[in-house]
Parts: sequence; structure tokens; C-alpha cells
Amino acid sequence: MERKRIGLVRRGYSSSGGAERYLQRFASALCERGHEVMLFASPEWPENEPQFREVIRIAGEEPISFADNLAKAQPRRHCDVLYSLERVWECDFYRAGDGVHRAWLERRAKHESPWRRWVRAGQRKHRQILELEATLFSRDSKTEIIVNSEMVKFEIQGYYGKPYERIHVVYNGYKPPAIAGDPRSRIRQELGLREEDVVLLFSGSGWDRKGLRYAIRAASHLRSEGVKLIVAGRGNPVSMPRGPVRYLGPVQDMPAHYEAADIFILPTLYDPFSNASLEAAAHGLPVVTTTANGFAEILPHGRFGSAVEDPADVAALVEGIRPWLPAARRLAVREEIRAWARSFHVRENLRQTLAILAEDGAGS
Repeated sequence: MERKRIGLVRRGYSSSGGAERYLQRFASALCERGHEVMLFASPEWPENEPQFREVIRIAGEEPISFADNLAKAQPRRHCDVLYSLERVWECDFYRAGDGVHRAWLERRAKHESPWRRWVRAGQRKHRQILELEATLFSRDSKTEIIVNSEMVKFEIQGYYGKPYERIHVVYNGYKPPAIAGDPRSRIRQELGLREEDVVLLFSGSGWDRKGLRYAIRAASHLRSEGVKLIVAGRGNPVSMPRGPVRYLGPVQDMPAHYEAADIFILPTLYDPFSNASLEAAAHGLPVVTTTANGFAEILPHGRFGSAVEDPADVAALVEGIRPWLPAARRLAVREEIRAWARSFHVRENLRQTLAILAEDGAGS
């Protein structure tokens, strides 16, 4: 395959962001295959990243201003193929890692008061995202869409009429780090947890969207059975109900905390495909989540966890957790869960994505 100039697009930057890590890995894979990679990104993106031949700074704090400024920069003058992780007016490939905003707003509305729905409907940010989304996902758009779950594929087709053949499902991947020592004992000792405690782990920010309040209520129902909930991630504990919960704030060493936990819980209102769910399973944890999490599509229900229909159905969450309370059952399948989840590796995610680009003459 001939060498191509491939432009990647990303607005915003977080040193711990999953999208940023994905983009850096993807750029490295393209370079290894002989392609020339450049980045169209916000001014805050760091300098001197070896994967990129050039970083072209695109101003714009709002979604549409960024998309407008990208169009003014005429990216086609700089690259043969434009691959965006951001909603923009036009590109060859768009990775819809954030899912369908229209679907998210509708799901969220079911859990909000009429007043909150009215306020949200008038917010400029949401109107802009919906306008860009409608353009990219329209039936007439020539952009090829890459999604991380069948759930999102069906949403795009259902809401916007995008032909199925222009939407490609590539599940997320995870590369587990090497684990040294005995992190389970170390973390439990640091947190004052006993070995007999059944530790539920919740990970992520955006606590309302990820359903933390429902996880706390489920843990409260199981308090007498030794269940304790630990929460890794940024948020406001004051806004959450009381319960047997400990807030850790942002955690640097998540793999060690996965190893220290017993069950992963994520009663999310909407998640195209939760990376944290896959990571937890790759460290041997059964996962209790919802059908609004794209990860639930690949989860062997009953065998390695479960997914409830309604995140607010605390009784269903409790019933999903209860089979995993006996330590013997968790221990019996921990290595099996670990091996299954690790088959969804970053390498396979990259391979499938590059194959899709290759169909258009962009990959090798």
C-alpha cells in the first residue's frame, strides 16, 4: 500500500484521557506502517510528540467554532486522509467514541426533572453538538463511521438514517500492565479493608451519567453482608446519598485497585463502551452494569457478570451483585474472566481500524 499523509483531529487535551492515549497509539501504528501522520488539535496539545510530523493548532473552545476553524485550515491541503475523534463538519473517518449525543440526552431526560430537561434543551453546547452530529451521521454524508458497539451503530442508523454499511464496529481494547508484588493486600491495607470485606469498585468521573447514586444504594442494601463500595474518580460526594462508600478521588494506579477489588459496578445511564468495565474484567472482576453500556454486548451474562435494563432499579442491581458475594465463586472464575477480557487487546482494536482505513486506500 502506498504511503499516505494521514491527518488526525482532536479538540481538547487531558494527560490521563483515554481518547488521547488511543490517538497516540493509533498514530504510532500508522507510522510503523510507513505513513506520515499529522495532528490538527487544540492549542493545549503538548509539543514534540514524535508520532506527529506536524501539529497544526486549531483554536475554538466550542464545538462549532473548532469545526469552523478546522474547515478554514483546509486540512485537505496537508493530508490525503482525515480521521477525526471529534465531531466536525467533514472528514473521511469519524471515530464516534462518545456515542450519539441525541441518544444520551433522551436517556438522561428519563432521570431528570422537567425543569432540568428544559434548561438542558436550551444550552448552546448541546445544540452545537447535535448540529454537527446530524451532519456527520446524515444519510448523504460520505464519512465512514467507526463505533465501539453495536448499540451505537443502531442508534446512528435509527436516529439519522446512516446506511449500516458505512458504520463499522470495532470494540475497545486494553493492554494490561505487568503487575508486581501483591497489590491486593497492599491496597486493602492502605484503605483499611479486611480480606473478608466484599469490595465493590466504581471508577470514573461524570457520576450522574455513570449512575453512582444507584451503586451506593445497592451497596447500602448489602451492607449487612459485608459489602463496601470504593469510588475512584473525580466528583462531588456531597451530591451523592449516604452509604458504605469511600471516595478515593483520582487514582493513578488503577490496575492495583482492580486487583484489590472483588466486583466492578457501573450502573451507567449511557456509555458507548466503558473502558473501565473491560479493564476491570481484564483484572478478573465480574462486572455488574446496564444494557446502556456497549460493553454489555460482549459480556457473558450470568457467567462473568450481568447487565440490568434500568440503572435506577436498585433491586435488580442487588440481584446482580448477590451471586458474586461468596469468595469461592469469585475465585473459581477470576482467571477465566481475566483471560476472556484480555482477548480484547489494543492490538486487535488497531488491526481492525487499520483494515477499515485500508479499504479506502489509507492503511496497510
